[in-house]
Amino acid sequence: MKAWQFTGTGRPLQLADLKILQPGPGQVLLKVGAAGLCQSDVRSMYDAHGAAILARTPITLGHEIAGTVGAVGDGVTEWKTGDRVGVCPTASAGTPGSDGPAANEVSPGYGHDGGFAEYYLGSANDLVRIPDELDIADGAVATDAGMTSYHALVVRGGLKAGMKVGIIGLGGLGQIAARVGVLLGAEVHVAEPKESAWDMARSLGVTEVVADATEWAGRGFDLIVDYAGFGSTTDAAIKAVRFDGTVVQVGLARRQATVDTTTMVVSHVNYLGSIGGTKEDIAALYQLMKSGDLAPRTTEISFDGIPAGLEDLRAGKVAGRLVARL
Repeated sequence: MKAWQFTGTGRPLQLADLKILQPGPGQVLLKVGAAGLCQSDVRSMYDAHGAAILARTPITLGHEIAGTVGAVGDGVTEWKTGDRVGVCPTASAGTPGSDGPAANEVSPGYGHDGGFAEYYLGSANDLVRIPDELDIADGAVATDAGMTSYHALVVRGGLKAGMKVGIIGLGGLGQIAARVGVLLGAEVHVAEPKESAWDMARSLGVTEVVADATEWAGRGFDLIVDYAGFGSTTDAAIKAVRFDGTVVQVGLARRQATVDTTTMVVSHVNYLGSIGGTKEDIAALYQLMKSGDLAPRTTEISFDGIPAGLEDLRAGKVAGRLVARL
């Protein structure tokens, strides 16, 4: 099979010919139907810190995977050949504070070969059934961009109907979160500097779009999720939430942030980090997506276009989510 592999920091992906492995006990072999491209892939390729968490080199990248079951290993009874499934990239990780493995040790594209390939071999425990009404590309997007945005907003952030919620950054994650917030009954506001994305934001049903989250200072938000993470955005979020309000950090555009600690302390701000999610998060997204109420904006490319797509992503040329269809 063909696979796009990382071979070293700063190098473009290399196309490799690999043997198709057969599933062992508890494993499944998927014929990959779609694989999402993520900024995390770019960090793995060009950031030494990102590359340091990879299990080995070379390794096939790609952690946003959907496909069709091609074969199952011994002991697998829930899945059969032909089932359409998404892969939860964090399902096999230990829970926070446990002695289980970290997500990067077991996740596709980090701990073992991922989905930028014609076939993917992984744990049957990581799979989530894709509804018949859902396109395979959307099934892939929900496994990471969807799961991560949903988990930060609904699970970590505790979103409830009627809340005043801010979404910082309307990229692949932020656009999903904004629409989810609207569908779940929140009053959603968006901060996004690219005015070219404002029409999309309004089409999601949000109440307001601003260019910079500093415009929200003192406006008493219940919850703000920062999907950008430029440091300044984190500080702006802290200054915009009400007393005992919550800021959830997801974006990592900058490794460090300087924040107004006086405001954080005096306003009793809850500052939380969030990464990944669960199979339950993906299943909930599939239910929202199959009705058509949640339709993330995606740009589809071919399998051969994955390296160029990652370069476009690195250069900030991609609106929404980039998905390779095989």
